[in-house]
Order: sequence, then structure tokens, then C-alpha cells
Amino acid sequence: MTPDVEHLLRTEAPQVLGALVRRFGHFDAAEDAVQEALLVASRAWPTDGVPENPRSWLIRIGYRRMVDLLRTDQARRRRERHAGISELAMQDPARRARPALEADDSLTILLLCCHPALSPTSQVALTLRAVGGLTTTEIAHAYGTAENTMGARISRAKQQLARAGARFTPPADADRDSRMNAVMQVLYLIFNEGYTASTGDELARVDLTREAIRLTRMLRDSLPDDAEVTGLLALMLLTESRRAARTDGDELLPLEEQDRTRWDPELIREGTELIDSVWRRREVGPYQLQAAIAAVHAAAASPDRTDWPQIAALYLGLERLSPTAPVRLSRVVAVAHAYGPARGLALLDDLNRGYHLDEEPLTRQRERAVRAHLLEMTGDTTGAAEQYREASALTQNQVEQRYLQRRARRLG
Repeated sequence: MTPDVEHLLRTEAPQVLGALVRRFGHFDAAEDAVQEALLVASRAWPTDGVPENPRSWLIRIGYRRMVDLLRTDQARRRRERHAGISELAMQDPARRARPALEADDSLTILLLCCHPALSPTSQVALTLRAVGGLTTTEIAHAYGTAENTMGARISRAKQQLARAGARFTPPADADRDSRMNAVMQVLYLIFNEGYTASTGDELARVDLTREAIRLTRMLRDSLPDDAEVTGLLALMLLTESRRAARTDGDELLPLEEQDRTRWDPELIREGTELIDSVWRRREVGPYQLQAAIAAVHAAAASPDRTDWPQIAALYLGLERLSPTAPVRLSRVVAVAHAYGPARGLALLDDLNRGYHLDEEPLTRQRERAVRAHLLEMTGDTTGAAEQYREASALTQNQVEQRYLQRRARRLG
């Protein structure tokens, strides 16, 4: 399947799902029907060519699959008439020729997949499948999970939506605003898993970062005036711009060792323009602050020209808005670069006393890697080597593991 066909299928997936859910209801069956339609298209289009109206083509296949699913449902007697009417409608030439609805269901589908009844893990999996059009196999591979395990997780998520009475309707403004935080968090989680895979022998999963960026672009198209959505897209673009320079062969390169000529100038330009376009607004959110930090890094032609005091100040503001362990640890790094490793270590010790960054699941591995780097900067090579080894034992990403082990061996 060509990249153009793959991109088209993933773009159309939420629109086809929206059309089926509006026509039939039953989100779980409609989502299965969409997956079937995408599979048929992935086999047919590369050889037969993309149809003139791909969305209508996909909806027709999805309709037929929905009729089959409804016929075999336990409640067949109640739904038989509904399915029969739908089948007759599909046999009507005028109905088949009618173009698909142009309504954009992307935001409604995203909000439904991020329903508060679902856990964050289930929200991510369902978003990738229903909105991203990824197969269960692809999602399982991305997260290092068995396909049957991921399939069961997705199935449970759809059952939870049904039990919660979730409906395929745009939520009220208050509900939408509260759920938007979950939507952005899900997209950010997808991007982060792609940027540094939690498991496996590859540092990054490019398919996930690209999909996160595509979905965030889609979200921004739906909400062009939302400054945080713009900030999230800017953050992803600026971060992704460094991907090609993060490794040399199979070796991980930290930021200060990267060849900045390999950073993507187009992504930097677009990301910087996006964050500049919303930065002067009164309300600045966490994603905007992170994008601003990434923009400061992107503006530095070399590591020694990085404005670390500005980055440290931005992290302090970010910590006040989002007082999480990863943000606190990132501020330690910025302070160390801006004011010296001793001050960074003192701040790290203080934060550990108050917030136990060395025990938090999200930071316990990186806390040791950061401490090792700061100890190395102060000349404590023995302590640094020990911390590098501990950090290595706590990651399942093999590229990162090899990097940390090399640092430990180099120090003795």
C-alpha cells in the first residue's frame, strides 16, 4: 500500500465511522465495520486505483458490513427491520450515487474516544483505532503488546462506552471543554510513545509520531482559535524536527551532541510560527509553554548559544501550571545548564525530598540518568557510572539502554 493511499484511508476513517454511527447507532459494530472497509480498500485500491469518491466507496462497504453484523447480533429480531431497510437503501442506485456527507466528524469521534469512563490507556488505543484507522495488530506492535491482549482492551473500551450511555453527538460546551484536556493528553501520549518507544530495539516509532501530528492537525482544523491546541501542534513539530539527529547508527545522541544541520528547518519554521501566533494571548497553557521551550532550543545554532536561563524560567512557569514529576525533572536539567551542575544537584535533592522523583514511575529511570549526567559534570565519575548503570537497568528501550551502558563503561 502506497503512503498516499494509507494517508487517505486514515484521513477518511473518522468520517466513515461518523456516517455509520449516525445511520445505525451502535458505535462498537460501526467501528468494526469501518476496519473491514479499510481492509478491503487497502487490498483493492493499490491495484484497481482510488475511486472517484473514496469516502462514498468506504461508506458503501461499511454499510454492507453493518447489515451483516446487525443480522447476526443477539438482538436480531429487534434490528432486522432496521437492517433490511438499510440494505434496500444500499440497493437503490440513486442512494448509491449520492455523495457522502461532507460533515467533519473528527472532533466528535475524538471526544467520544476520550470519554471519561475510559482509562487513559483505553482512550489511546481506541483513538488510534477509531480515529487513526490503525489495525489492532499495528497498535499492539507499537506498544509491545500481544495482538489478542490489545484486541481485548479495545473491545472492553467499546463495551464501557456502551455501558456509560455514550452517544455520538457533539457534547455541550462545558463537557467539550473538560474533555478537550483528555483529547490533547491522548494525542501527546501517542506522540511521546512514538518519539521514544517504551520497548523494542528502535528508539522511535515514526508511524506513531506522524499519526499524532496528523490527528493534532485535524484537531486544530476543527478548533483553529484554541491556543492550547495550536501550542500542542507546535510542540510536536518542533520536537519531531530533531528526530533525524537523535541517533548516529545505533547510538543515541543527547541534545548537546546532535548535528543541528540535520534538524528539519521546515518543521522548525512551521512550529515556531505557530507558537508565535498564540504566544501573546493572555492565557498561556502547558503545551504553549513546552512549545516555547522547544522553540528556544530550535533557535540556538549551537549548544553553547542556547538561552538556558530563559528555558529555566519557562520551566518554572510550566511547573506552576503542571506540577508533574517529568516537568520538575526537566527544570533540574535547565537549572543545571543555566547556573551550574552543583545547583542542579541541589535542586534535584530538594525535589526528591518533597516529591520523590526517584520513585515516581514516570521519572525514576530518567532521574538516575539526569543525576549521572550532573555528577559527571562535577567530576564524580564513580557516582556517575553507578547512576548510569541503574538508569540502564530501568529502561526497556534497547537503544537507550546501550547508550547508558556505554556512558557507564567510559567512566569506569
